[in-house]
Amino acid sequence: MPGARVMRRCLQASVIGVALLLAATVSGCAAAASPSIALGDDTVVVDVRTPAEYADGHLDGAVNIDLQSAEFESTVAALDPEDEYVVYCASGNRSAQAVAVMENAGLSVTDAGGIAAAERATGLPVIP
Repeated sequence: MPGARVMRRCLQASVIGVALLLAATVSGCAAAASPSIALGDDTVVVDVRTPAEYADGHLDGAVNIDLQSAEFESTVAALDPEDEYVVYCASGNRSAQAVAVMENAGLSVTDAGGIAAAERATGLPVIP
């Protein structure tokens, strides 16, 4: 029966299409799960939240430089210009402000946004 043969080929093509779509989706998810910000030996992760926020949980290895502190700009001026910096805060607002100040000081800075986004992007866990 020619109609049955056509139906079988359509079904096979549909199954192959679904399999390819599933494979592409799974590989896309795997790529999204890997960190998107590479951390090198000269990378310093900076948490610009308040000391109280930092104490509640921060990225493993992050240093706390409070954007709201009166000493923020002088602390930034003392940072090593040879290092690379990844900055995060609670939601991404303060990190953007800090990045602007740090770039104006001649530093190489990446804005990782809020702490949840920074955790995903760097692969660093949040610790107490």
